[in-house]
Parts: sequence; structure tokens; C-alpha cells
Amino acid sequence: MLRAIFFNLCFFPWTALVIICGAPFSLISPDYMHNCGRIWGIVSLWLAGVRLRVEGVEHLPGGDQPVIFAGNHQSNFDILCYFAGLRLQFRWMAKQELFRIPLFGLAMRRCGYISIDRRDRRKAMKSMLAAAEQIRNGTSVVIFPEGTRSEDGHLQEFKKGGFLIALKAQVPIVPVAISGSRNVLPRDRFWIR
Repeated sequence: MLRAIFFNLCFFPWTALVIICGAPFSLISPDYMHNCGRIWGIVSLWLAGVRLRVEGVEHLPGGDQPVIFAGNHQSNFDILCYFAGLRLQFRWMAKQELFRIPLFGLAMRRCGYISIDRRDRRKAMKSMLAAAEQIRNGTSVVIFPEGTRSEDGHLQEFKKGGFLIALKAQVPIVPVAISGSRNVLPRDRFWIR
């Protein structure tokens, strides 16, 4: 309980500080803001008392080959795990609503993250084409093929979008499995465990 209180007291000011400090430098390079995101993820996991163990990085394509990282989605902590665990540049495909959050949405736009309108198929297709273009230009993209967080922790049916992007961009899909994040923060909960 004390850890949850500590995390909630520190997480939001910490997030605001990272955005405020990183946003001006994002004018120089979106990579800089993404690197701030990595630090944000690492420190946020530490604030929550979460230890991250990453396995299988030796199987990632070498060099600068862009890929699509496709993983399960059980918790908001999945985002922190990607930032802390993947030590390379990537961009997110994220629901449009996140881009409306003050400061947070600005940081996402500055990083070059891709907004997807899940309610409008035509706009969603444009987002997928934008993602394919970014990938062709050398940037890896992270998607959650389920489209949203799982309510019970079981893998949901995949949406087609990620596979269409991979076909358009002609890049491999790298599957990612995150285990345990739902135990830390289940969907529709505010307090961590």
C-alpha cells in the first residue's frame, strides 16, 4: 500500500518533468524525446518497485533494420516495459484519445508517434499507411494487435492493421510477450499492486 501511495505521488510529477524537459529538445530531434521516454520508463518502474527482466534480445534483427514489434497488452505498465526494455528507437501506434492529453499528447506528437482513430476505418487506414511509411524510412513501430488492454489477461483476437502495415512496409513482425504487468496494474484500476 505504501509503495502504491509513493508511486502515485511521484509518477505524475515525474511524467510532467520529463515532458517539460524533453519537449524543447524534440524540436532538434524526435529521437531525443524518445530517449527521455526511455529514462521515464526505467525510473517509473523503479518508483513502482517493479523489476523488469528482458529475454530474447539476441533474436532481434541486427543493424538498423526496422521491424514491427507486436505484443500483448495487459496493463498500462506495458508501455513502461517497452521503454525500459527495448534499447532502440521505435515509435508507437496509439489511440487518438491519448494525443488529446495536455503535455502528454504534445510529447507523443513531437516523438513522431502515430495516432490511430479506432472508430473511423478510413482514418485508421491513413494511420496505417503513415506507419508503413515511417517503417520504410527506417523506424521500428510498436503495436498492440489486440487493439486494447485485455480485461482478464487472456490474449484477445488480433486486429488486421499490424499485419497490413507489415505487408505494406515489407518488414518482419517481431512478437513480444509481456508477463506480469496485469498483476501490477489491471485494467480499470488506479492503484498499483
